Order: sequence, then structure tokens, then C-alpha cells
Amino acid sequence: MTTGTADAGLLARDARVIAGVEKLRFFPLAVVSGSGHTLVEEDGRELIDLSASWTASGFGHGEPTIAAAVACAMVDAPGASILSATHPEAVALAEELLALVPGRVPDDERRVYLGHAGTDANDVAIRGCRHATGRPGIIAFENGYHGGIGTAQRVSGVHVACGVPADPDVVLLPYPDVYRPHTGDAATVVDDVLARVEAELVRGTTAAIIVEPVQSDGGVIVPPDGFLAGLRRLCDAHDARLIVDEVKVGLGRTGRTHAFSYDGIVPDVVTLGKALGGGLPLSAAVGPADVLDAPIASALMTTTGNPASCAAGRAVLEIVRTGDAVANVSDRGAQLRALLERYAVTERPGARHVGDVRGRGLSLGVELVGDRESRHPASDLTAKAVYRAWELGVVAYPVRGNVIELTPPLTITADAVDAAAEILARAIDDAATGVVTDERIAPFHGW
Repeated sequence: MTTGTADAGLLARDARVIAGVEKLRFFPLAVVSGSGHTLVEEDGRELIDLSASWTASGFGHGEPTIAAAVACAMVDAPGASILSATHPEAVALAEELLALVPGRVPDDERRVYLGHAGTDANDVAIRGCRHATGRPGIIAFENGYHGGIGTAQRVSGVHVACGVPADPDVVLLPYPDVYRPHTGDAATVVDDVLARVEAELVRGTTAAIIVEPVQSDGGVIVPPDGFLAGLRRLCDAHDARLIVDEVKVGLGRTGRTHAFSYDGIVPDVVTLGKALGGGLPLSAAVGPADVLDAPIASALMTTTGNPASCAAGRAVLEIVRTGDAVANVSDRGAQLRALLERYAVTERPGARHVGDVRGRGLSLGVELVGDRESRHPASDLTAKAVYRAWELGVVAYPVRGNVIELTPPLTITADAVDAAAEILARAIDDAATGVVTDERIAPFHGW
């Protein structure tokens, strides 16, 4: 696969008209089309997408059944909103979500909020829990990500660490990371975190805990078994609600429909987004009526529940229910992880910088370090590696500075995984040997 350059004209036009506050750029990527796991630049160069637009195109670009459902919904669309009316696509989507997502109360006591993004779904879930319990407190986790604006942003450890003012009633606690244990001992991280959670809960001011079942933007951290179960037990003991944010890893990405099922729990509220819309803006919060029914008209956005997004969501849920894409996740995830782990033990120049390969299903992270003994984060090397990967024909982005996050479409093929793993390995090698200069990555600030 040859190195190409994104069209300067398109990028120059972008620079003149698109607001910088919504840009997170790591290399000069400008694409004009996509299909499945493939993206196409304006010069016709094809790239293997290992991001799926941060998982928003989770079932592939241009997925035919989703495209057909959206086109059909727009032909005689019954308006564009559920704000002051209703329509069949929105009601059916909510019914299907209630059937798919387990609950702790009967379905006739549960509701579905339909939104545009994980941000507003989490915002509504948090505010609903506060209203239902009459308590202000929220427990969240360091390096967590729950949204880009509003309350959801202010309880996101990633944003708070970057200077965003924290919600005045949020407490941020360590997330159990066995590669970088905050206690210094991987065996004690879960017990320590749960003890800290309980110490907050006994104050009696906590409305809810919000947690990711895999901490994605925080470094693709898979918590040890028992962590979510411990949170569930503590919430039950102290009458607090448990919100599990499945926005990035739900709907099959970990090899199961729901990532929280690995710990055998049922949350009070589950939030979904990204892949739910099949590439269109769509999110959902599924939970008890006392959380999501009141105050009436307290989360107003005109085009939430629009027929096109709802039709896309229903097509996505049908793909999930058939099981083929989810079954592919286990095979392709094991394949990709094995190839990366095999690379890490070679004598190739970049391999010694691979500190850890981790994840579940097709949510994988490759942590790059200066050396394996010190585990010093190699953020500069990571930025150069993803830039070089783009040059060689793979799209992947870094999270938490030094972790390459790999979240390809769930339909990616075995051949594409083989090719992408070799390109990624070569990119790390090239970054380690100085092929990519500081000047080349300087314009791309990323996080």
C-alpha cells in the first residue's frame, strides 16, 4: 500500500470554515467515501479503518440495510421530532431497546430517552438520578469520558484533567487499572476503589455512580472481574443508582451485546450512542420511569427522535439481534490481539516499546512506553506511530496520550485484520527509528 497525501484543497477549505472547537486531528485525513472497513481519500487511496469514526460507524461505512432504512424513512417522513408529537419509528425503537436492554424493574416501569449523542444521554441520566433521589452527589472515575459538553463533560475525568471545571458535586475516584495500579499492586486495586466508593456512599449524598465497563478514552482499561459487581452491591446497600455508560463499547463491540454482562450485573440506567445510529446522530438512556419521566420537558432538543435516526437505530438493533456481526467480533478481536502480541515479542525496533496489549473483543489498546521496565508513557512516539500508520494506509487514533485505540467496524474481515496489524507494526517500527519527524506531527494537536 503506497503512501498518499490528503487533498490540500479540501483540508484548506475545512480550515477556513469548520470551527476548531470541534476538531481532534492527528494527521491530515480527508475522506470522500467509505464502504465496510474501508475509507477512500480524494485521490482514490484506500485505507483500512481501525477506528470506525470512534465507533460511530460500528457496523461499517455505508452499511446497506442501514442506508436503505434511512432512505425509506425520509421518503414520507412524519415530521422530524418527538418533541411535541410522536411517530412509529421512535416508538418502535424505544420498544426494541426495552426488549434488548435488561432492567431491574418491569418493562412497564421503564422508559427510553432518545437523544443525539452519548453526551446528552448521560446528561439526562445524571440529572434524572439527582431528581429521583433528591441527592446531588455523583461518583465518577479519573480518566473517564461521558460527554463533550454540559454536565456530562463536567463529570468526565478526561476533561477535568485538562482543565474543564468539575461539577461541584462530583467525586472522581481511580479506575482499577492493573497495568498502572494506583495502589502499586494490581491485586489490591479493586478492593481499594470499592472502599473509596463506600466511604463516599455512607455520607448519604450520592445520587448515582456513572462508570464505563471498559474505560475507552482513558486508555482502553478493562477492569478486573468483580469491579462492576462491587459497585452494584454498594449502590444497592446505599440506595444509589448505577449508570453504566455503554456508549462506546455496547451493542456487541466486546463480543457480547452488553459489556456489563461480563460481570453478571444489571445497571439501573444504561446509556447507548455512537454505533446505535449506524453513522447518524442517535443515543439512548434506558432506565426506570422515576429517573427518565420527570421533570416533564426538562431535556428539549427539537430533532431528537427524528425518523431517519430512529430508522437507522432499528436497523442497527436488527443487525445486533441476528448475531453475525457480534460473532465476528470474537474471532477478529482474538486474531488482532494475537498478531499484536506476537509482534511485541519480536526483535523489531518498535516492539520493545509495546508495554501492553489489552481489551475485549474489538475494543483493543496498544500502550506504547519508553521502556517496559519504567513504563514511562511514550506519547510522542504514539503520535508519530498513528501518523505513520495513516501514511501507510491505516486509520487509528491515540487515547490517553500513549495508547493506540483499535475499534474497527465489527464486520472487518480476517484479511483486513492481517494487513492492518502488519501496517501498524511497521508504523511503530518507523516511528521508533525516526522516520516521522517532530515537524510533521506538529500541526496535529490531538487531545
